[in-house]
Amino acid sequence: MTYQLPSLPYAYDALEPHIDARTLEIHHDKHHATYLTNLNKALESAPDLQAKPAEDLLKDLNAVPESIRLAVRNSGGGFVNHNFYWESMASNAGGEPPAGSPVAAAIQKAFGDFSVFKEKFSTATVARFGSGWGWLSLDKQGQLIIHSTANQDSPLTEGLMPLLTCDVWEHAYYLKYQNRRADYVTAWWSVVNWKKVAERYAAAQK
Repeated sequence: MTYQLPSLPYAYDALEPHIDARTLEIHHDKHHATYLTNLNKALESAPDLQAKPAEDLLKDLNAVPESIRLAVRNSGGGFVNHNFYWESMASNAGGEPPAGSPVAAAIQKAFGDFSVFKEKFSTATVARFGSGWGWLSLDKQGQLIIHSTANQDSPLTEGLMPLLTCDVWEHAYYLKYQNRRADYVTAWWSVVNWKKVAERYAAAQK
């Protein structure tokens, strides 16, 4: 059994003009697919792990044989993070969480109001040195936190529960935005799938 590449939940051009179709195609079909290929290759020597959800591997990397642990951390993280990223976006999306929703209330409680949250998330994400990700996650006490991870590291490895992510590897934006990461992050807010974020938050409360 090997992991499979999920189809995008929308067409390549669905996030235009904020994220261009060509970037989305290369990002999913090439970069994401490569992480998947390398993860499956690493697990050839540990077939018993192939039956586990990839997320579970990241939650307990110490249970992964040391000989393939780094490969699973990098390629497994890349595979899982991208699956999460695609679902964090949608066409005709953006704006704010549904008014009166639990996740909207949680954001207001943690950060004061949505505009403050948005500014803090953008700052932390743009400031990530090199390649990585910006996250909104729940910590072990169930509190919302903004943080970033390097390379393909996953919040799951830190015992956190991710709710939203923005990919700031250059391949996520370079064709359209070149070195203007901040412009990409600004545009990304227009495609945030708050319905999905709300579902994730609700699931975490059960």
